[in-house]
Amino acid sequence: MRIIILGAAAGGGLPQWNCGCANCIAARHGRIPPMTQSSMAVSSDGENWAVINASPDIRAQLAATPALHPTGPRTVPLQSVLVTNGDIDHVAGLLTLREKQAFELFATAAIHEVLAENPMFAAVDTELVPRRTVALDTSFGLAAGLTAKLFAVPGKVPLYLEGDVVDTALVGETTVGVEITAEGRRALYIPGCADLPGWLLERVEGADLLLFDGTLWSDDEMITAGLGAKTGRRMGHISVGDPDGSLARLADTRLGRRVFVHINNSNPLCDPASPQSARAQDAGWQIARDGMEISL
Repeated sequence: MRIIILGAAAGGGLPQWNCGCANCIAARHGRIPPMTQSSMAVSSDGENWAVINASPDIRAQLAATPALHPTGPRTVPLQSVLVTNGDIDHVAGLLTLREKQAFELFATAAIHEVLAENPMFAAVDTELVPRRTVALDTSFGLAAGLTAKLFAVPGKVPLYLEGDVVDTALVGETTVGVEITAEGRRALYIPGCADLPGWLLERVEGADLLLFDGTLWSDDEMITAGLGAKTGRRMGHISVGDPDGSLARLADTRLGRRVFVHINNSNPLCDPASPQSARAQDAGWQIARDGMEISL
C-alpha cells in the first residue's frame, strides 16, 4: 500500500488567508513549511489511485503529485474519491473535479444526502461520477487492490448544518473513519474525531498505520490565541496534548506507525522545532506534511 498526504492541514490551511498567528506568519516567511487542506491519496499498485477527502486545494495538490498526473488527453489514474464527512474542507474540492471526468464517489448515505441537497454539486455529473452509498462496517472495493470499510467515530454535523443545539459526540454516518486493507496490511484514516472511547481504541489496535486527527494541541487553543471562541471539542476534535488528549489516550495502543493529520494553523505541531513537536515525536508520532509518502 502506498499513501501520499496531499494536504496535512485542517480547514484554512497554513497559512490561512486571514490569519496572522505566529505559525501563519512563519509559513509566509518560509520559516516553517506551508500546508494545504486535508486530503490523501492511496494505491496498491502505484497506478490506480483513490483520493480520500476532496479539499478546496485539490487542484494544486494533484498538480504537485506526479503519481496522479494525467497519462493521456483525458486519462487520469484516479479511480475514486471517498469523503469522510460533509465539512467544506473535505467536499468543496469535488467542484474542482467537475470537468467531465469519470470516477466513483463513495460516502455514507447521510453524507450523500448533504451533497444532494446542495444544487451546486449537480455540476459533478452523476452519469460520469456515480455516487456510491456505503453502509458502515461493510467492505467495498475502493480502487484496484484496495478494500475499504467505513466506521463511525464521535463527531458532529458540518458547521453549515448546525442548529441551536449541537451534539459534538454523535456516532453515526456524519463523521466516519476509513479502514483500508491491501495484501495483509491495514491502515486507518481518522481526520476528524471528537473522542477516543474504549471501543474505538479496540478498533485501531494492531493497525500497521494510524493517521489520526491532530487538529489542536490543546482544547482551549483557539480561545487562548485569540483566534476564536470555540474549544476543540465544540469543533468536534479531541486535543492532542491535554491530559485526556489523543497522545495520552493512544499511548498504550499497539500500532505500526502513527501520524497526526488535519493540523490546524494554530497548532504548535505546525512548527517542526516546537517543544510540542518534539514531545509528539518522542512518543512515537510523525507529523504529516504535504507530499509525505508512506509505504506499507
